[in-house]
Amino acid sequence: MMKQKIGLVAGRGVYPSLVLDGAKAQGVALAVAAFEGETDSRVASRGQPNQWLKVGQLGGLISFFRKAGVKEVIFAGQIAPKRLFDLRPDLKALWILARLKERNAETLFGAVAKELARAGIKVLPATTFVEDHLASRGHLAGPKPPRNLAAEIAFGWPLAKSIARLHIGQSLVVRKGTVMAVEGFDGTDATLKRGGTLAGQDAVAIKVTSPAQDMRFDVPVIGPQTILAAAEGKVGTLVIEAHKTLILEAEEVRKLAVRHKVTVWGQVGKGTK
Repeated sequence: MMKQKIGLVAGRGVYPSLVLDGAKAQGVALAVAAFEGETDSRVASRGQPNQWLKVGQLGGLISFFRKAGVKEVIFAGQIAPKRLFDLRPDLKALWILARLKERNAETLFGAVAKELARAGIKVLPATTFVEDHLASRGHLAGPKPPRNLAAEIAFGWPLAKSIARLHIGQSLVVRKGTVMAVEGFDGTDATLKRGGTLAGQDAVAIKVTSPAQDMRFDVPVIGPQTILAAAEGKVGTLVIEAHKTLILEAEEVRKLAVRHKVTVWGQVGKGTK
């Protein structure tokens, strides 16, 4: 992997910056494709080289990477969901869109990956260079886990996996064997606030991957804002999937978890052992 020039398709937030930091630590400079209205200008400026594009300019994206000699790319950072449904595609993007039976994040990014492959560019896992930010197993932050956590996980984990498999969402909130909220298009943070408010107290939020999760584009992420959303909704425990969920700004996450008394737990399978 390190023998080839690597590109970074940079979306919103701190995630792309962490990828750049990880690459730099390994002596790798990344060519950065940035999106107008999405990417932080400080991230774009670190690219060697860099190019600003509009969301939907697939031809421009491929052209930039080809000129930069890129053979492998990493996608990091979100694009606002509304933009995926309000694209201003160029001709190449229009061509792939016309062939899609369904238009959602999964099909759009999958089609982009195939088009990049035709151009000789491989899409790497989105965790490349940030593997040390993946959640480990067990108690990760905040107070000690509540005594009933195993029972809440045994109840909620398979349900969360089911809604993820059905492409409904990837998180839910439970309390004492009752589902309080299921994630939809509004995202994880809104689900935490809704579910926690309904539960009133002692709510447990569970965030998982789907069986067909494409880790090249869609890696579960939590960060300081997630803890603040949990605190606002009075969610007492946040369960995330270990080894598959990225924790961004981990030190700040730990501080906020202690301050707001939110337990963060890394889970593999149904049990807590």
